[in-house]
Amino acid sequence: MAENRASAYGEGVPCWVDAQLPDVEAGKRFYGELFGWTFEEQRYGGSVWAHQRGEPVAALARKADGRLPTVWTVYFCTPDVEALADRVWAAGGQVVTAPVPVGDLGTTALVTDPEGAVFGLWEPGGHPGFGRRHEPGTFAWAELYARDTEAANTFYGELFHDALFGPDAQPDFGRAAVSEVFPAEMPPHFLVHFAVEDCEEVLGTVVRLDGRVQAPPFETSYGRVAVVTDNQGASFAVLERPER
Repeated sequence: MAENRASAYGEGVPCWVDAQLPDVEAGKRFYGELFGWTFEEQRYGGSVWAHQRGEPVAALARKADGRLPTVWTVYFCTPDVEALADRVWAAGGQVVTAPVPVGDLGTTALVTDPEGAVFGLWEPGGHPGFGRRHEPGTFAWAELYARDTEAANTFYGELFHDALFGPDAQPDFGRAAVSEVFPAEMPPHFLVHFAVEDCEEVLGTVVRLDGRVQAPPFETSYGRVAVVTDNQGASFAVLERPER
């Protein structure tokens, strides 16, 4: 079922993801076949929105500078992006890109936590965020791979307390040590997870589309996960939830 598009997500709830790619057309072919996405051109930034069953679920954007990483980024909702960016700074993070309006869609900023993991902030205007999530081919989870998980819990617990620990909290955001899945030298980072019905079957499609399997399926507290890269090098995970 689609989310209520009229209602914004609460502060600290993952509300959008995008991929910065060298070749958006190649991205459309890869993700269109992998997840069944259709695409809509946007007026801003040369990006396209991916749709699942008629609702927006992600964006693909062309990298403005070839030196920038090819990467998926998760955005957390906020009613006041400038105030939240100030709080990130005060808590030891960095503001990579100061808040900037995206037409009438909303206002965005890129920030890092104290260990350098990059994430986005989104203050909704005309675009509240995901039209669908927690369905096959849509956002399901964001896992932070950190060197110091206790420090990460303190930072994000204070930054997004209600979303993580409030009485109505249903977090889509976990923390794990880098060394659990990745080599110890891997920088701290967020890994965007997309829901799938069958992990192994999806991996076969990823390889057929010239992507790569980074970590074969493993069990987590939130489901069965595999880590892959697309055919341009952007990493993401696929998540098969347990039967309920």
